Amino acid sequence: MSLKQVEVKSEYRSFLHNIAKEFYIPLLSSAIEYKRAVGFFSSTVLSNIASGLSALASNGGKIQVIASPFLSKEDLEAIKKGYELRGVIEQALLREMGDAKNIFEARRLNLLANLIADNILDIKIAFILNDSKMGMYHEKMGIIEDSEGNKVVFSGSLNDSQNALNDNYEVIDVWCSWKSIEQQEKVDHKVAAFNSIWNNSEPNIKILDFPEIKQEILNRYIRERNSDYVFVAIQESEDGLYLNELRSRNIPRIPPDVHLHTYQREAITEWEKQGYRGIFDMATGTGKTFTGLGAVVRLCENVENRLAVVIVCPFQHLVEQWVDDIELFGMKPIVGYSASKQKDWHQRLENAILNKKLKVKDREFFCFICTNATFATQKVQILLQKITGDVLLLVDEAHNFGAERLSRLLTSNYTFRLALSATIDRHNDELGTAALYNFFGKKCIEYSLDRAINENKLVRYKYFPIITTLNDEENSIYADLSYQISKCIIKGSDGSIKLSEKGKILAMKRARLIAGSADKLSKLAEYIKPYVESNHILVYCGAANVLREDQDSSDTDNDDLRQIDAVTDLLGNILNMRVSQFTSREDIVERERIKLEFENGDNLQVLIAIKCLDEGVNIPAIKKAFILASTTNPKEYIQRRGSVLRLSKGKDFAEIYDFLALPRPLGEVASITDEQIRREIALVKNELTRAQEFARIAMNMAAAELVLDDIKKAYSLNDYEIIFREDFGNDDN
Repeated sequence: MSLKQVEVKSEYRSFLHNIAKEFYIPLLSSAIEYKRAVGFFSSTVLSNIASGLSALASNGGKIQVIASPFLSKEDLEAIKKGYELRGVIEQALLREMGDAKNIFEARRLNLLANLIADNILDIKIAFILNDSKMGMYHEKMGIIEDSEGNKVVFSGSLNDSQNALNDNYEVIDVWCSWKSIEQQEKVDHKVAAFNSIWNNSEPNIKILDFPEIKQEILNRYIRERNSDYVFVAIQESEDGLYLNELRSRNIPRIPPDVHLHTYQREAITEWEKQGYRGIFDMATGTGKTFTGLGAVVRLCENVENRLAVVIVCPFQHLVEQWVDDIELFGMKPIVGYSASKQKDWHQRLENAILNKKLKVKDREFFCFICTNATFATQKVQILLQKITGDVLLLVDEAHNFGAERLSRLLTSNYTFRLALSATIDRHNDELGTAALYNFFGKKCIEYSLDRAINENKLVRYKYFPIITTLNDEENSIYADLSYQISKCIIKGSDGSIKLSEKGKILAMKRARLIAGSADKLSKLAEYIKPYVESNHILVYCGAANVLREDQDSSDTDNDDLRQIDAVTDLLGNILNMRVSQFTSREDIVERERIKLEFENGDNLQVLIAIKCLDEGVNIPAIKKAFILASTTNPKEYIQRRGSVLRLSKGKDFAEIYDFLALPRPLGEVASITDEQIRREIALVKNELTRAQEFARIAMNMAAAELVLDDIKKAYSLNDYEIIFREDFGNDDN
C-alpha cells in the first residue's frame, strides 16, 4: 500500500483527532522507513502504535530514533538488552524485562528490546554542546517513507509518550511530498536535517550511538517510574482493536482477551454452590491457573472485594509463572519467597493485613503469593493468622499439602478454600489424601487427561515403550539392595508399612541404579539418532533424591548430576546436538532464557531435565520426550505426560519414548529360577503399571501393547496382577 492511499490531514490536534489511530497506525502500516527526532522518548508510545510498527516490520522496514537521554530506568534496561541480544542472539525472543510491574509493561518493554535485537530499530542519543556545556535536545520531527519513495513529514509539540498521545493537548503539522512543490521542498529540508543530525554532522549537536553512551550521563537524566502506573489493555470493539487506558486499582477482573471455557465456568459455579470450598482436579495443561483466578474474581465480586487472597505454590519458578497471570487478572500481588524481587515483601504483607483490619477504603483487598517453604515459616504463619475478615486460601499442586508438615497448617482461619491439582489423590497415602478432602471439600470438577485430549485441550500422542535391561553387575547390586531394603520395613499399629531412614537411603540407591543403567544410555543413543537435526526434544533423566513437599525447588546431588552429565555428553559432544540442562542449578532468570531459546528452536534443540519439570513448568513446544526416569508414582508420571501434551503452534501430536527397566533380556526369563523371578517381579510390575497407563490412550495403542504383552508373557503376568505399586524405591526417581 502506498502512503498516497492514506487520507492525510495537514494538521492534527489531540483533542480533535485520535493521532495514534488516524495518523500513526495507517501511515506506518504502509511504510518501510520511520525516522523520528524527539526530545522525550518513552516506550509507552509503543503500546499505542504497536499494530503500525508490526506492519512496518512485516514490510521489512527500519526505524531510526534520535532522542535526549531523558529515559526511564526500565526503558534504559530494555534498550540495553536489545543491543546485547543483537550481538548474541539473532532474531531474539524476549518475554520478560527486568522488574516489569505487570504483564502489560513486560510486553511493552519486550517490544522495544525486540525491535532493537531484530535490527529494526536503532536509537541514538543527542546533546546540545555550547561553550563546553551540555544541554538538552528538544527537537520534535518525524519522517515516514514508503517503498515508492513517497514521504510524509511532521513536526510540532508531540513527544513520543503515551501521555503525549492521550492526555496532553498536542499539535502536529504535516507535509506530503506528492501534494505540491512547496510541500516537497519542506519534506526535503526536514529529511536533510534529520540525516545531518543522525550522521553527527549538525553543528553544536553531539550524537552518540546508544551502546556508546556513558552510564554516568544516563544516570544524570534518568526518569523515575510514576507511582500510579497507567497500563494499556487491548480490547475488542465493533470497528476493530482499539487501545484503552486502565488504571491499576488492584481489583480482580477477567481480562477482555481471556475467555474461560464452559468447563472452567462450570467448575467455578460448582465451587460457589459449595460455599467457595472445593477442589479443581484438572489435567496438566487444561487451564487450572486461569480457572483458579476466575474463581478469585467471582468470589471478590460477591464479597465486594473485601477479601484477602493467599496463593501457595511448591516452587519459586511456579510463583513467578503465577505472578504474570495474577497481574493479567488486575491484581498487584505481594510476592514472598527467599529470592523475591520484592525485597520488602514482608513489610508489604504486614501493611496489607493492617489496612484490611482497619478497613481502609479501597485497600481491603490484597493478594499474597508464596512458596510452600515460605508459607510454612513461623514468621509468615504468625502474620497470616492476624488477618481479619474473609480469607481465601488457594493452593496449587495441592497434593503436596497432604504431607503432615503442611497439612497441619490448614487451619480454620481460611474462610474460603480452593485446591488445584491434576493428582489430588496421594500415592499410597490414604491419611494424607483424606486430610486434603476434609479441609478443601469435594471436587468441583474432574477434568481428566482423556477428556482433555478428546476435547482438543491437549494434543494426542504416540507412545513407544523401549525395553532396557540391567547388566550382570547392575542386576547383582539390585538384588542385594532389594534384600537389604526388605529388612528395613517397619509395620505400624494400624497395619501400614513404611521404610526406616536406612531403608529410604537404600531405596534411593536402587532407584538411581534403575534410572541410570548403562543400557538406557545406549538405547537413548539408538532411538534419538534419527532426530539429531530435529528440535523441541525433552530428555528426562532420573533423580532419586526425595523432595520434601515444603521445599522451594528440587535439589540434585552428585549422583544425579553424574547421570544428567552423561546424557549431556552423549547428546552434545558425541551426537553434536545443541543441548542445555534444565535443573535446580539454573536460577529463574537462566531458566527463562533457556525456555525461550528452546521454544525458538534455532539455538537449542534439546532440554535435559531432572524433576523440575514435574509440576507446573509450562514449555508447550516439547514435541518429543525421551523419559529415562522409571517412576512408579502416578503423581509424577501423570504430570510428566501432561507437560508434554500441552498445545503449541505447529504441534499436531507428541511422541513419548519411555525407557522401561527390566532385570534381564526377555529371552533369558524362561531359564531362571522361581526364586529369581520372585525377586525380579516387583520391578517388572512397577514398570508395566506406568507403561499400561501410557499406552491406554495412545494413538498407537495396539503397537505399544504388543511390546507390553511380550513382557507379560515372559513373566506369566495377567492384567489383574499388574495393578500393583511398590512404595519402596522408585517413587521419586
